[in-house]
Amino acid sequence: MKVVGFCGPSGVGKTTLLEGVIAALRAAGQGVSVIKHTHKRFDIDQPGKDSWRHRQAGAGEVLLANDRRLVLLRERAEPREPDVHALIAELSPVDWVLVEGFKHAALPKVEVWRAALGQPLLHPGDAHFIAVAADDPAALPQPVPGLPVLPLNDSQAVTAQLLAWSERLAYAGEQIHG
Repeated sequence: MKVVGFCGPSGVGKTTLLEGVIAALRAAGQGVSVIKHTHKRFDIDQPGKDSWRHRQAGAGEVLLANDRRLVLLRERAEPREPDVHALIAELSPVDWVLVEGFKHAALPKVEVWRAALGQPLLHPGDAHFIAVAADDPAALPQPVPGLPVLPLNDSQAVTAQLLAWSERLAYAGEQIHG
């Protein structure tokens, strides 16, 4: 299994880039799973539905399953940041796991940067960043020494680079190869 993260501020285009990368990896015959970190409260359950009622009654976990889909809703008594490595361990075996967010995780990451947002770069001081995907490389606020700059708006090119780095992105728990 290969694992790579995509990090950047909200609105930079991470999800759009990942949509293209997922499609390109699938077209190359690769299985793909995604883990997404969200800072916002979210709920995929609907008030009044059986699973929502079970959670409201105090169930710590509710697993919904049919012949096409499985969803596990797990409530936490105390808020805590999820551990990306524990989440990866929850997934079924697959060729690629793409991680959106988790900018401080110890795994290979691509910084997603858009000139119009004017955000500072995340990668300086974090050796886990392996590339920057930018819409306008000339507008980067500082040079990106040692990191390739990938075209943010070309998911095919980003996917080609990931496939070229397959061995480097092999995942073995918190120990990263490469």
